Amino acid sequence: MTDRRSIWAWGMESTEPAAVQRRLAAQDASGRFGIQLEPDEPPRVQSLQLRKPRITPPAALAHICSTDPRARTVHSYGHSFKDRVRKFDGTFHNPPDVVALPATEDDVATVLDWCSTSGYAAVPFGGGSSVVGGVEPPQDRAGVVSVDLTALNRVLEVDDTSRTARIQAGALGPVLEAQLRPLGMTLRHFPQSFEFSTLGGWIATRSGGHYATNRTQIDDFVQSVRLLTPAGKWESRRLPRSGAGPSPDRLLMGSEGALGIITEAWVRVQPRPRFRAGASAAFQSFRSACDAARGIVQAGLWPANCRVLDPAEARNSAGMDGASALLIIGFESAEIPQDFNLEAAAAIARDAGGCVLVESSTPAPAGRPARGSPGRDPAVAWRNAFINMPYKWDELAGLGLILDTFETAITWERWPQFDQSVRAAVAEALREVCGDGEITCRFTHVYPDGPAPYYTFIAPGKRGSELSMWAEIKQAASNAVLDAGGTITHHHAVGRDHRPWYDRQRPRLFGEALRAVKKAVDPHGVMNPGVLIDP
Repeated sequence: MTDRRSIWAWGMESTEPAAVQRRLAAQDASGRFGIQLEPDEPPRVQSLQLRKPRITPPAALAHICSTDPRARTVHSYGHSFKDRVRKFDGTFHNPPDVVALPATEDDVATVLDWCSTSGYAAVPFGGGSSVVGGVEPPQDRAGVVSVDLTALNRVLEVDDTSRTARIQAGALGPVLEAQLRPLGMTLRHFPQSFEFSTLGGWIATRSGGHYATNRTQIDDFVQSVRLLTPAGKWESRRLPRSGAGPSPDRLLMGSEGALGIITEAWVRVQPRPRFRAGASAAFQSFRSACDAARGIVQAGLWPANCRVLDPAEARNSAGMDGASALLIIGFESAEIPQDFNLEAAAAIARDAGGCVLVESSTPAPAGRPARGSPGRDPAVAWRNAFINMPYKWDELAGLGLILDTFETAITWERWPQFDQSVRAAVAEALREVCGDGEITCRFTHVYPDGPAPYYTFIAPGKRGSELSMWAEIKQAASNAVLDAGGTITHHHAVGRDHRPWYDRQRPRLFGEALRAVKKAVDPHGVMNPGVLIDP
């Protein structure tokens, strides 16, 4: 039997947590918060009452369109906290009427023409991994078509000389990498959603990936983009760089489906890495670990991985003692051994007060054993926890817990006060709304001028009231981020959830300019209405 996407959990039906896993997770959470939690039963498709489709695809599109209840259910939401609660509760009041699965670029153009002439909303789905309400159908349309490009998933061309590849936008991360691997190449962009997100989705949402420094976002890999809009095609010239006016590609990166549908892109690829070196260092304070990360990135060492975990985050996801902060450093290269860079980074960490726990390199230098203390590497524990986090969160579904993340970026000189203000605001909201709770922080990316902190909060909620409780905490966190000078999102995108704060953050005249661009390419306002700007 073919495995299918789960209607409520992250991933496939085969990876949904078993009942025993969910009971054990409930026991752990009960002990953590001193309350009794019992897991509810997850939904099943056959028990859902789905609204009938309000529109019918024209005959020319019938072969690529589906009104199947399962397809419409899977394309109703992404994976934000709000989405997870509604999916687990079986609340699918506003599913898309039709799911379009274009097999060619001409199919995409025909779908957009149908939607534009009929006034139906077209919502690009990507891989459905949005955590900001970016793929949810709008409420105020007579018809909604969810456009799923995962059939457009081929690597079309590779330029070995320039190290670039032309790839269709519907390629999921594993599908893309599987086609590059036999050529000895890799895009090496690994967001946490890698399994269930697409190249087009990465570009449309300015995804953040594997690299913690230097090439951190998909922006750094894009050479040119091809977009189909209701008004026609938009394609930039393929160049390494250009100073010819504002970049057409930059306007599409982060457009979130509001301007059109990305169908393919030329992206910068690279040989697969052969040399790796890494270290873990413990610090008595979060502040000193942050200082070490700043020293490393400002020295221009450009580690692929440079993560900082506060003591609680290090305890929860790396098995540390809860009193020490953790710095994880990793270097990689296809051509050059990385031991020198690792030694320089480890020296900076020690100067900042860190105790280096583990050092290793692959391939190891001749005659030199692995350095540092033997034993369990917290970096490995953290990596496993990071990859498995979406699946672990599924085990906590239906318990009434409020569990979410938010991320931002801030300059170094404002960082200490920023962190203090944000933690205080969220901690107060957790106490007022939930009576208890925890907020932790890690750096996902670091730059010479500032970090990208990523906060996680968890608190006991009330079954049936999770969404209203979450909304209060989310508002407090978002207000605190903007009031302290940060951005409402570093790599999660704007979607519908962040719109109020994005409207505050962007310059007013830029909003007017963006609205004018949308009017030019989407005159009837059918492309993902409600995202970024109002039609």
